[in-house]
Amino acid sequence: MIERAPREEVLRIIRHLEDDPFATQRALSNRLNISLGKTNYLLKELVKKGFIKAQSFSHNSGKLQKVNYLLTKEGFEERLRLTGYFLKAKEEEYNRMKKEWELLTNSPTQYSSSEVEKNNS
Repeated sequence: MIERAPREEVLRIIRHLEDDPFATQRALSNRLNISLGKTNYLLKELVKKGFIKAQSFSHNSGKLQKVNYLLTKEGFEERLRLTGYFLKAKEEEYNRMKKEWELLTNSPTQYSSSEVEKNNS
């Protein structure tokens, strides 16, 4: 089985649900700027993996069921794992960019200042 790289949307959903377990799928979708379908899919996957529990709290059969999402112990551990993963990835990206910046700022330029001014006009 091929393991896919973690998705940042998953971490963002877990973080948001930790703060607001009563958030609707539509509210999550809007807040995280992802489609409602993708939000639904990711929530179902998080439930399947045991990272969150979905609980219905609407007792009126004539209305749409309201659901709240509870972060499980496994979900909290996944949040920590994903936070570490993305922190490490961002740190590596920062270090690469810093090296590139140092190379660019410490190397002689290819253009004279008059050529740069001419290109910017």
